[in-house]
Amino acid sequence: MLIDGQWKDAADRQFLEVTDPRTGKVFAKVPRAAGQDIDAAVDAADRVFKNWSRTNVFKRSALLREAAQIVEERKDEISRLMCMEQGKPLAEAAGEVKKGAEILRYYAAEAERVYGRIIPNEDADTFSTVVYQPVGVCAAFSPWNYPVELLAWKLGAALAAGCTLVCKLPSETPLSPLMFVKCAADAGIPGGVINALTGEGRVVGARLLANPKIRKVAFTGSTAVGKTVLAACTDSLRKSSMELGGSLPMLVFKDCDMEATVAGAVRRSFRNMGQICIAVNRIYVENEVYEDFIEKFKAATEKLTIGDGLNENVDLGPMCKKQGVITTLEHISDAVNKGARLVTGGDVPVVPGFENGFWLRPAILADANHSMKIMTEETFGPAVGVMSFDGIETALSLANDNVYGLAAIVYTQNLTTAKKCADELEAGNVAVNNVDAGVINAPYGGWKQSGFGHEHGTEGLYEYLNVKHIRIRTL
Repeated sequence: MLIDGQWKDAADRQFLEVTDPRTGKVFAKVPRAAGQDIDAAVDAADRVFKNWSRTNVFKRSALLREAAQIVEERKDEISRLMCMEQGKPLAEAAGEVKKGAEILRYYAAEAERVYGRIIPNEDADTFSTVVYQPVGVCAAFSPWNYPVELLAWKLGAALAAGCTLVCKLPSETPLSPLMFVKCAADAGIPGGVINALTGEGRVVGARLLANPKIRKVAFTGSTAVGKTVLAACTDSLRKSSMELGGSLPMLVFKDCDMEATVAGAVRRSFRNMGQICIAVNRIYVENEVYEDFIEKFKAATEKLTIGDGLNENVDLGPMCKKQGVITTLEHISDAVNKGARLVTGGDVPVVPGFENGFWLRPAILADANHSMKIMTEETFGPAVGVMSFDGIETALSLANDNVYGLAAIVYTQNLTTAKKCADELEAGNVAVNNVDAGVINAPYGGWKQSGFGHEHGTEGLYEYLNVKHIRIRTL
């Protein structure tokens, strides 16, 4: 772990095991942080905060750019670690690492554009200024599905803003984010500015959240865990941002470009084995094109290749955790028992040489309805429900009939339909005729039980800044 500029084992020499999801076997160990390790990380971040926050913003930006360069130079090594611990194919992992570097560069530039304001007052000799100052020591909780990219969102914005950081890395996938943090440390970012802890969430998270020196919490994870994290922030009323679960609806209208629609549905439903907060969970298709969509969606899905993404050019690797396979199969079974039609997938393929891996073939469930878990809960696996609709009002009602509101997707070539959907869908991100609802230079955040606050964009940077109003009278 990185604590106060030093790479250390846990104080009590305890370790966590890391499993390769391709084989189901342990292949590495990382420190299991104890209480004194956690406290030491926070103390270090608190001690150096004043110096780091007063470091010239152009110096901070230069260090982030240097870190991004080192990340790209070590991309292959980081990608291989990610493939081995998370399961995604090597090309996908490499793309994620590259994006991590891009995020650091984005916030390096954005830090130089934190402008204040001068506001005139009614009295001629009085004026107001508004300035932005770093919050302080921040705790960042990043998840296992995108272990580098989602850490970069937090690390880039926090350091650019002048905050110091204690990162709680995911237990399932700690290796690639540790290597990412090492790139930042090797770039010359001072010791204590970034601290990275590995260990059990119930231990590390609880200890961090109980520490009054933590002034801001950034959390990405499930809604259930997010609620417990938020509850722990209430006593101190510390600033927090929560990017939580989702149940993403995709609306397919009869005037859509069917080829593009099917390609988008396959990509966003099954990429990374559906282990994405903005994976498509439920698809609503207008009656006139329902069967045509199902047929083409099935054909395209069955072309996806599954296997050892470290050594083969495949579309999909294993799921990261065995529990993910179990939950996805439960959702498929629930839907079929309630009348859904299993169009394809839902079985465990045999991958020669990797028979004990966490494999699952992507599943499409037609004729679904809202009595089924696949349409109401976040599966977080390679399974999607499909339901027909008649008319835009019905489609919007179905899409909004959910406690989540992270993102939504619409396919139509009618501008009026697109505008109405964009206006009325209850989600923080809406993508029309594409499935990439999040880009680094635009705000990304959820509505309803998908959380609050933002990452990406200038909004993501300002989450780490306090607003100060200064009123001055000249004498």
